[in-house]
Amino acid sequence: MTEPFLYSYPTLISGTLIRRYKRFMADIELASGEVVVAHCPNTGPMTGVCIPGNRVWVSKSDNPKRKLAYTWELIQLQDNEPTWVGVNTSLPNKIVGLALQQRLFPELGEYGKIRREVPYGLGGKSRVDFVLEGGEKPIYVEVKNTTWAQGQLALFPDTVTERGQKHLTELMGIVAAGSRAVMLYFINRGDCVKFASGDEADPVYGNLLRSAILKGVEVLPCRFDVSPEGVKYLGLAAF
Repeated sequence: MTEPFLYSYPTLISGTLIRRYKRFMADIELASGEVVVAHCPNTGPMTGVCIPGNRVWVSKSDNPKRKLAYTWELIQLQDNEPTWVGVNTSLPNKIVGLALQQRLFPELGEYGKIRREVPYGLGGKSRVDFVLEGGEKPIYVEVKNTTWAQGQLALFPDTVTERGQKHLTELMGIVAAGSRAVMLYFINRGDCVKFASGDEADPVYGNLLRSAILKGVEVLPCRFDVSPEGVKYLGLAAF
């Protein structure tokens, strides 16, 4: 039996990436030959993913108030063995929320209530993506979108991330205060079976992650199969 999609894309339009610029914009030639400017939701470097000439998929909004009607959703890599990679960074939290509702992560154990964007950290100035309540302890879950890969090894981060470093420090504080803390890496491509910290891009983050694990922060490197039809959960990557 085929597993259902956790998330189904709206109707997508195929095209070719010409260039990405100003972080938020991408010139894309549609299959019709029309060249459009699409919104690029991933503001990071997109290491190994942003490749001009590769096939992409975009969605189109009918909202007349939007400055850019098109949104870049996916890019295809490895033409001999096609791999789709998710570009829209607004989707991982939405998809993880759906997975939490369906209890797809048995590693988290029992919980009853799912809260989103909960203030935490020093002075409550940060927000954790999810807090799961109703089990033995509250569980704080932070989600990180992961697209950089070397072969079948997914890596995070792909650039220096002071925000990510801060999140690890705050999650260590959560554990010290008596709750559970989980770093969930959303591997936004189906070709990776292993996960590691991206020390080459941010050695400080890598050291912090290892310290966080020693102090009780849990790591869930979650594999997702991505295609123009939708997104499915594949289970955990080796770590």
